[in-house]
Amino acid sequence: MNVRIDPSQQASVLDLHEPINVSRRRFLTGTAVGALVLGFGLPLGATRVQAAVAAATAERGTQVPAFLEIRPDNRVRLLCPFMEGGQGTFTAMAQIVGEELDADPATFLVEAAPPGEAYVVLENGMRITGGSMSVRMSYPVMRRLGALARAMLLQAGAQQLGVPVSELSTEPGKVVHAKSGRSLAYGELAERAMDLPVPDPASVKLRDPSQFRWIGKPVKRLDAYDKSTGKALYSIDLKVDDMLHAAVQHAPRLGMTVGNLRNEDQVKAMKGVHSVHRLPGAVAVLAERWWHAKRAVEAIQVDWQEPTADSKVRPMPADFSSDAWFKRLAEDKGPAKDDENQGDVAAILKETKTRIDATYHNQYLNHGQLEPPSALARFNPDGSLEVWLPNQAPDMFRADIAKRTGLDLSRITLHSPLLGGFFGRHFLYDSASPYPQAIALAKAVGRPVKLIWSREEEFLRDVLRPVAAVNFRAALDNDGWPLAIEAISATEGPTEALAGKQGEKLDPTALEGLSGKSYAIANKRIAQIYVKGPAMLGYWRSVGNSLNDFFYESFLDELADKGGKDPFDLRLHLLRDNKRLTTLLQAVAELSGGWKRGPFTAEDGSKRARGVAMASPFGTETAVIAEVSIENGQVKVHDIWQAIDPGSIVNPAIVEAQVNGAVALGLSQTLVEEAVWIDGKPRARNYDLYPILPPARMARVHVRVVESGEKMGGIGEPPLPAVAPAVANAVAALTGQRVRSLPMSRHTFT
Repeated sequence: MNVRIDPSQQASVLDLHEPINVSRRRFLTGTAVGALVLGFGLPLGATRVQAAVAAATAERGTQVPAFLEIRPDNRVRLLCPFMEGGQGTFTAMAQIVGEELDADPATFLVEAAPPGEAYVVLENGMRITGGSMSVRMSYPVMRRLGALARAMLLQAGAQQLGVPVSELSTEPGKVVHAKSGRSLAYGELAERAMDLPVPDPASVKLRDPSQFRWIGKPVKRLDAYDKSTGKALYSIDLKVDDMLHAAVQHAPRLGMTVGNLRNEDQVKAMKGVHSVHRLPGAVAVLAERWWHAKRAVEAIQVDWQEPTADSKVRPMPADFSSDAWFKRLAEDKGPAKDDENQGDVAAILKETKTRIDATYHNQYLNHGQLEPPSALARFNPDGSLEVWLPNQAPDMFRADIAKRTGLDLSRITLHSPLLGGFFGRHFLYDSASPYPQAIALAKAVGRPVKLIWSREEEFLRDVLRPVAAVNFRAALDNDGWPLAIEAISATEGPTEALAGKQGEKLDPTALEGLSGKSYAIANKRIAQIYVKGPAMLGYWRSVGNSLNDFFYESFLDELADKGGKDPFDLRLHLLRDNKRLTTLLQAVAELSGGWKRGPFTAEDGSKRARGVAMASPFGTETAVIAEVSIENGQVKVHDIWQAIDPGSIVNPAIVEAQVNGAVALGLSQTLVEEAVWIDGKPRARNYDLYPILPPARMARVHVRVVESGEKMGGIGEPPLPAVAPAVANAVAALTGQRVRSLPMSRHTFT
């Protein structure tokens, strides 16, 4: 479905599924008369809005005019600092702001906010949608935003009714004067409230949680209807006047350059072709239809040139093999930098009577998101640039576009459509993003260009989930309890991979899931051997935890077996002074009907076993129990029980959905997913050779949310990391085979 973007379309009739053009002209001509304009540039030239933004304090999230617009029909338009990609952030933000504004989230129209300092609301000073940060790090700020807007409406109501503010209260969507029985809808107060200043943030009082109407409730997703009926728009759906479509063919290995095009004239003569273009490491075809562009670009015969010594990208060697790389990592012995070093690990390992050694490694993974990469670029007659681009960090992308084009930031409008899948794919990856190509092509032809990478090009240029080989050593005391543990990981983290080098400080994404464990093991050393590889790396759902928790929690079970301990009891023992994690572990056992490791015979006659694992990513604690059997030599996961403690929650329905989704992806990477590279090229260029978990292999998922009241943690990523080790530990209990590498499809079980 293509939807044409009409710059004259009025904002007053826009809905969530309609593309938003935040240009000056749109807002000046399209804002509903009488609306309480609490929105960025709505209208952009209004003196009041500009003054409010300029006069706002440095305190984050206090620039109310940057976020909200209350319309005469009582609909509330919220410009959200975060991107929506299926994780439910738009709905959660409507609940949080609506709670303090006293407006039903169902009345909200939520859109992605444009780039701008006003939208930096995270407590860490960043503006990204990732790391499961959106809700947990903006929760108090966004609540206060709603409270400030409510205070403005109360003040407007007091003026219009001629009564003191102290006599007024609110009910959803209206200001109420109980003494006289009068009330005013928020929309009726818009014009008067428009002229009021934003109150002092310290003057507003937030609602007591016992009075919450919407926070903590399973509020219906705001985007569910449009997505389920095909009305939701993604970047690939958008269309502007006079637009050309583009398709690309990338070099088979990153770093190679375009040489001779042997059949360029024939390709130019193909149906619908507008032009053929050479790009860094790629060729492109522009056409009136994307299918014509795709067929033509695939027909181009390119003499690719080998990378030169001064290549600006990380060149992929012609002999690179992912399997050989795993072996190299496992054999790399240093030097190592310590992240944790407590006690005297070396001495205890030397003196112990019971020592356990093991080496683990993981596999490369693609992101495999449903929506292939795309970008739309248009240079306007005044020389300004508009770009439509799915992204997780709009300010970073706009800054990069400015750097590439030489344009001032004020001349660049970045639109952030819905994302057709997250998983870390839409961060700033120099060689794995289509927008530089779209911008270059639009500039070359003087017409708007929409570029879509085919699935094959996406698999070729996608950044990969990092790999690591971890050498473990551990010592047990005379009673079989862990006395010391050492984990040395040969790896390159995604953050240092993007930088191209290791920094002075260790990349926390390289070791998270190995470091920071809460188990009471007095002597421990966690270290990294930095090994820069040829593959381009990126962030993947739950980042380092997605691999490191598999390593650590599986090895912990090895220690339990060696010491003659039940792995569940071992964890209880090591967490005996940690009430929160003990409660969580007991909760998942209760959820599963009581811990039993097995093997045991199920009601259907199959032989089964269970495994347990824990993880602590992004401020949230999780505990997982998996039940497995073996069918035709492969693992079948019947049930996953997960207890999750994010401190407190906003929407339990979204939490449960996120747990189910994370478990599905966790099982997929555990059982079948892997990106295999041979001779410097990916084996898979589509899903035919990159298997993902089929519905028939999906486990039943059981969720228990434990609200400990601790500081709020994340939701989108934390449910994933403990899945793989729980399954691996169950397999070991059932078969006696210890799985030290993934995916399990590489192993045969009996």
